[in-house]
This record gives sequence, structure tokens and C-alpha cells, in this order.
Amino acid sequence: MLSDVQTLADHLANLHINYLSYEHAPLANCSVAKEIGLERAGTGLKNLFLRDNYGKQHFLIITLAEKQLDLKALSKQQGISRLGFCSSERLEKYLKVKPGCVSALATFNDDSNQVQLWLDSELMDKKQWQCHPFENDKTWVLQLEDLKVFWAHSGHTPIWVTLPER
Repeated sequence: MLSDVQTLADHLANLHINYLSYEHAPLANCSVAKEIGLERAGTGLKNLFLRDNYGKQHFLIITLAEKQLDLKALSKQQGISRLGFCSSERLEKYLKVKPGCVSALATFNDDSNQVQLWLDSELMDKKQWQCHPFENDKTWVLQLEDLKVFWAHSGHTPIWVTLPER
């Protein structure tokens, strides 16, 4: 079952986390926002939900929207058997969102901590992050410091990684 936006908003309120909220046309991926000229505060992000070759490890990787990752080099760098994209079924099972709706906030739905959170080290100095609240027709902009509190409450410890580019 997909989680709803109100439940997430209530959780953020309980943590005393504020955010900017935008409503817009659905964004299937990062390039759509650019194509339609969508202006929002904060850093645009690319969110990739990946698995190892055996489907035993799952990763939410967050990087800059325009960055093109070299997954083969990343697999080698991290000592993980061939990283690949997860199916929409795995996405719904582990993060309980649909394709195009993945963001840093989806860790809220990973209550059994099956997903590792990897953050691009280039994002360390980005104070405001754009995140979909389970739906890709909304963007919430949160402070990185608030996201750290949010992740601590979901039991996710981010791993900062230098992500190789193609």
C-alpha cells in the first residue's frame, strides 16, 4: 500500500520540520522540470533506487539532478556485485512509492531498514533539498539538517559517497 502525503506531513510536523511546498505538473524525471521551466527553491536531485546483482541489497542513491552516474564504476568502488535499477514492484515493496516519485522522504516507508541511503558527497554543502512527498506532482524543499533528523527517526544513517560520473 502506498503511504499518503498527509501521514508524511504529520510526521514532519511532529519532528518540528518545516518545508516549502510546491504543486506542479507531474515530473516523471529530473529533465521534465527543466523542460517545462519549473522554478523551485533548493537543489534539484536525482534519486535512484538500485539493487545488487542478486537482489539482496537495495540502495537509494541521491545525487545532483544533472549528474550522470557510472554504475559499473560505482559497483567496483563499493565492492558490490553489479548495481542495477530496481523494478517498479521492488520500488513499491521497499519504498512504497511509484516510479518517478522516489525521494529522500521515501525512507519513511522503509520501516524494516532494507534500503541503504547513499548520498553524493557533492551534496554536503547544499542546504536545501527538493523532495517529492510520495507523489511527483508536488515538491517539498527541506533543509539538509532537517533531513538528517528525519533519517535518524526512520533509522537510516546516510553514507556519503564520492559518486563516479560517466
